[in-house]
Amino acid sequence: MRTSATITRPPTPVAIRMRRLVSLALVHAVLIGGAVFMLLPFVFMLTSAIKPPGEIFEATFRLWPRQFYGWQNFESALSTAPLLRFLLNGLIVCGGILVVQLLVAIPCAYALAKLKFPGRPILFSLVLLGLCIPVQAPSLPLYIAFAELGILNTYLSMMMPFFLSVFAIFLFRQFFKSYPDEIIQAARLDGVGEFEIVWRIVVPSAWPAIAAFSIFSVVAHWNDLYWPLIVVSDTKLATPPLGMMYFADSELGSNYGALAAGATIITAPLVIAFLIARRHFLAGITMTGIK
Repeated sequence: MRTSATITRPPTPVAIRMRRLVSLALVHAVLIGGAVFMLLPFVFMLTSAIKPPGEIFEATFRLWPRQFYGWQNFESALSTAPLLRFLLNGLIVCGGILVVQLLVAIPCAYALAKLKFPGRPILFSLVLLGLCIPVQAPSLPLYIAFAELGILNTYLSMMMPFFLSVFAIFLFRQFFKSYPDEIIQAARLDGVGEFEIVWRIVVPSAWPAIAAFSIFSVVAHWNDLYWPLIVVSDTKLATPPLGMMYFADSELGSNYGALAAGATIITAPLVIAFLIARRHFLAGITMTGIK
């Protein structure tokens, strides 16, 4: 009596290609759907900035208005609110915070990654624990300290709590761990000091990580409303989100087109900065994430 065995045939090249195409199509469909979902608020903001008030909340959504009202909305936003002053304040605050964060975090990360000293694992554990502390936790002690020092309503009061970034230390430490020890040892044999090794040898190779962190830092502090709202009461020192809150009242409260135009002006620098540094940003995230 003969038994018939089932023979499994390998998939043909056409079938393999079709499976790959179907999987790629599904992945791209999910990514495109997520991108559309995230871009919808920005599309609504841009279209509202060029629409007259009567067309913004119509039942049917239109990308292009029947009557172009962009010039009037942007002129109203710029004339009613000192948006350029808010942008300047945002640049000063974000730039000052970023510079000090880099000056502090890079040597700390280098020490944790390349120097051997007692207590290094404990210090790194404290850095990781620092990532778990929300920024709201030390707000009251910091406010009392700044009030005692008399530095409320200043740029320094908005910047000082963020000069030390544990996230920057962690990110740069992961990047520096992969830097070749042979190059550092050769520099030490040539009599080069540790600070010179950091700034002249290690840092030039860390620009992708620096660009990635710079994007994170600028976006976080440009959009920060919580801390400036606590320490600033002078309109001339308002950052972009705080400034928009000051002027979203009876003057512009009913003019949603002007508010959308103001939000567009405030959002534009972040978009431009990301488009300029996007390659370094993606390279930094990839290189620090696979270590």
